Amino acid sequence: MSNESKRQGGIRATQKEATGKAVLEAARAEFESVGFEAANLRAIASRAGVSAGTVLHHYGDKRELLHAALFDDLEKTLRSAVAELGTGSLETQLSELTRAVFRYYQRRPKLSRTLLKESLFVDEPWAQKFNAQVHGVHGAIARLTEEAVARGELRPGVNGALFAVAYFSFFYFALIAWVQGAHDSPVTLVEHLVHQHLEGLRPSEKPPRRRKP
Repeated sequence: MSNESKRQGGIRATQKEATGKAVLEAARAEFESVGFEAANLRAIASRAGVSAGTVLHHYGDKRELLHAALFDDLEKTLRSAVAELGTGSLETQLSELTRAVFRYYQRRPKLSRTLLKESLFVDEPWAQKFNAQVHGVHGAIARLTEEAVARGELRPGVNGALFAVAYFSFFYFALIAWVQGAHDSPVTLVEHLVHQHLEGLRPSEKPPRRRKP
């Protein structure tokens, strides 16, 4: 292959990637604006400045486009949230994680309803992809918990993997309550639930020894 052919191939690959990103962002905006059911590929294509055929070429159909748009957006959010955690206590780190992820949901409330439904009950192969996202965050929380045990914040023997499951149960409970309009402060709810749970996992203070008379 000549250098010119390689250069042209690189240009086409860059253009294809840029087009794909533009379509995903247009899809997120359209889904948030009118909802998934009312959204159509022509409107999404118009937002992205491409033809409907180009959208179909990249993503197949509207549902496939939805999954790709949600997965791509959530993947960036989760990676950034985990990478930017500070070095404070476990409770502080989890508060930072909760706030970062909920900022994503609260930025696009209509899309969040769709995201919750699609990521939890989606068919393969997307089910495996969304599950891998959750598994990655679960592993990060388990690791943070084990580090907290090593620092003496939590008592020895606390299972990091089980605690991570407890965190997810708190998070999804608050997320569902918020999406349904039953709770307007989901972050605070998660923080209170985590705090109460952690209180039961902290080392017990030994009572002072009595001096012999």
